Amino acid sequence: MTDLQFGLDTFGDVPAGTSHAAAIRQVVDEAVVADELGVDVIALGEHHRPEYSISTPETVLAGIAGKTDRIRLASGVTVLSSDDPVRVFQRFATVDALSNGRAEVILGRGSFTESFPLFGYDMSDYDVLFEEKLDLFVRLLDEKPVTWSGTTRAALDEADVFPKTESGRLPTWVGVGGSPQSVVRTARYGLPMMLAIIGGDPARFAPYVDLYRRAAEQLGTTALPVGMHSPGFVADTDEEAKEIFYAPYKVMRDRIGALRGWPPLRREEFLSEVEHGSLYIGAPETVARKIARAVDKLGVGRFDLIYTAGAQPAAARMRAVELFGTKVMPMVRDILAG
Repeated sequence: MTDLQFGLDTFGDVPAGTSHAAAIRQVVDEAVVADELGVDVIALGEHHRPEYSISTPETVLAGIAGKTDRIRLASGVTVLSSDDPVRVFQRFATVDALSNGRAEVILGRGSFTESFPLFGYDMSDYDVLFEEKLDLFVRLLDEKPVTWSGTTRAALDEADVFPKTESGRLPTWVGVGGSPQSVVRTARYGLPMMLAIIGGDPARFAPYVDLYRRAAEQLGTTALPVGMHSPGFVADTDEEAKEIFYAPYKVMRDRIGALRGWPPLRREEFLSEVEHGSLYIGAPETVARKIARAVDKLGVGRFDLIYTAGAQPAAARMRAVELFGTKVMPMVRDILAG
């Protein structure tokens, strides 16, 4: 699969001793380097927590747009459930204009729930919020007057939404964490699917890729490219990558675990995930071989590396971006080409 696309994802993790503002500027600098090195996509996730700096991906993407030439500018993900579909469309259509057609949206529910009380939504409406808002957003993609009604926002009657995109359609994915219902829904709307694979053997997601393609065939829609994103880190050697990544990752993982009832991360568990699971950590050749295996097993057309997962130092993060673009990407393509 030599036409495989590559992306870099970040939530704007805040390195120790760094302000939120500096962390945002750092992401812009990393995106500029990624653009220069030929990375296909930069995807920024939305969070509303102290350890992350990016709460409005499209605002940061607009800043990146003015400093880059070719890299596509994506959210990863936009938490549609606690946002307004009309405003999301307008903001990304604006980024699309500023970037000469490089914007794309990845819609999802998000891995945290802080945005729900923050913006006045009830968690008991978790499912209906996403279902209704995704339905409205898909209608907006046609860029024609929309008539719509539901229970989660005011109805629309022949509402025309601006600005329009120059291409006539904003590229839109749905992020899926492994729910069969989410897979089928994505196929029903005829949207490409991005699999969030953050733990365990990536091969366990092969049935979801198959389900997506079968559902699209049965529903009469088109099975569009499937992507995957997973955390990882690239350094000059395997040991250096593990040492730089582990301590900040453990802090982040244990903080999340405390909220979800998980035990503290043990180093043995971490090393097992690096060796057999969905942490892509090591020297360029190590990471490239592991990416190539996952891509081959799942048959995906895009791989996004979440290159920050914890407060890794700024210089090491930039080096990871450089190694991903200059070494990992060409190595993966060579491996897959046989």
